[in-house]
Amino acid sequence: MIVKIMDWHPLSILSARSVIASLLFLAYLRRLPTRWSRMQIIGAIGYAGAQSLFIIATKLTTAANAIFLQYTSPIYIALLGYWLLHERPRRADWIAMPVIFAGLVLFFGDHLSLEGLYGNLLAVLSGVSTAVMMLCMRRQRAGVPAYTVLLGNILSAIIGLPFLWRETWTLSYIGVVFYLGVFQIGISFLLYSIAIKHVRALESTLILTLEPILNPLWVLVVLGEVPGPLAMIGGMLVLGAVTARAVSSAGAMADDAVSPRGIES
Repeated sequence: MIVKIMDWHPLSILSARSVIASLLFLAYLRRLPTRWSRMQIIGAIGYAGAQSLFIIATKLTTAANAIFLQYTSPIYIALLGYWLLHERPRRADWIAMPVIFAGLVLFFGDHLSLEGLYGNLLAVLSGVSTAVMMLCMRRQRAGVPAYTVLLGNILSAIIGLPFLWRETWTLSYIGVVFYLGVFQIGISFLLYSIAIKHVRALESTLILTLEPILNPLWVLVVLGEVPGPLAMIGGMLVLGAVTARAVSSAGAMADDAVSPRGIES
């Protein structure tokens, strides 16, 4: 991961990329709200927690551990989604989740370990924080969820600012921070804030499990580096489960459109 390349403090990286992402969101939203709602504040705290805990976890444990444990967030969304959003997990969700987790285990293979206890715990907490963020953003589906991400980035920038002042800047680090802020965080969360208005919280996080799967596929396309057989099998499991879940969701939405009884509050 790029975060491991930089010798900055984890919170310095968090702050720098959050400043860039905040500017991008401000350019998109064109204004700061005069008041923040409770869901926006809780969601922003969840966002800042997810980002800070994950970036610290990657320094204390393997990148594979950090990614895998953060993607336990569907479990928490499944448990809390009905209570907060009245979105009951469908049978396809319960089928897809164990298949996706099995695929991730195979995909990361030997890179998963029990080493880095504190990093692993922080990665789990990052998954919980991610679930809180997603649930709060979905709760705002009639509003503007992007404000939650804007506030979350502002909080993240403030959290790491004392560490950022002490760092040494190089041209290569400026390029890395710009990439992280614009592409990894800014544009990706901007698109997510738009999508979450139309996609159920649990379904959105299941789709996001494609992210770690697609990284080595791009490496394969660009550099010709072939993943191992277990990684290939795991990737196909995740891709197949997410695709099947999306097809099932499309069918359920079509049924809801025909029958008013299928409409959820």
